[in-house]
Amino acid sequence: MESHLFSEEELHEMGIKKIGKNVQVNRTCVLYNNEKKIIGNNVRIDNFCVLGGDIEIGSNVHIGSHSGLFGRYGIKFENFSGISSNVMIYSRTDDYDGGCLTNPTVGDEFINFRSGQVLLKKHVVVGSSSIILPDLTIGEGSAVGALSLVNKSLEPWGIYIGIPVKRIKDRKKDVLELEKKYFEKINKKIILEG
Repeated sequence: MESHLFSEEELHEMGIKKIGKNVQVNRTCVLYNNEKKIIGNNVRIDNFCVLGGDIEIGSNVHIGSHSGLFGRYGIKFENFSGISSNVMIYSRTDDYDGGCLTNPTVGDEFINFRSGQVLLKKHVVVGSSSIILPDLTIGEGSAVGALSLVNKSLEPWGIYIGIPVKRIKDRKKDVLELEKKYFEKINKKIILEG
């Protein structure tokens, strides 16, 4: 029976620049323009995701099913960050005000677009069906609620919701202590097995 996950060898054959340990990418995913992709350790990318362009994924990152990462100008996930299902992240988007044409079929001289790297800092979590636009940073520890539109950079340790997002309250920092305990457990396991 064929595995539902790409093997490490298959991921290397796709031309991915760097692949860590325990990387789980579902076979239904589409990955293209892989020469700049970096994937850390303990990463899971669920079914029917599309990952294109310059994407760097840290360690302990989860990308939920049916998500799209369009990284022509760069998308970076720091460690322990993740997105739920149906999240779309764009490092480039067209201008829709009517002063220019839209879509990639007409060429850059006829369109106007906003572009730039999208950075999800450590411990960021993004809820289902949210959209993240180009050229912004989601600050460390921030949480974005489901069905939200992120169109600007977000300060650290906030909970944000809405279209466009607004900060509704501070987020607890308990995850920092849990991260320490996680690494203590991992290090203890390595010592016991070593």
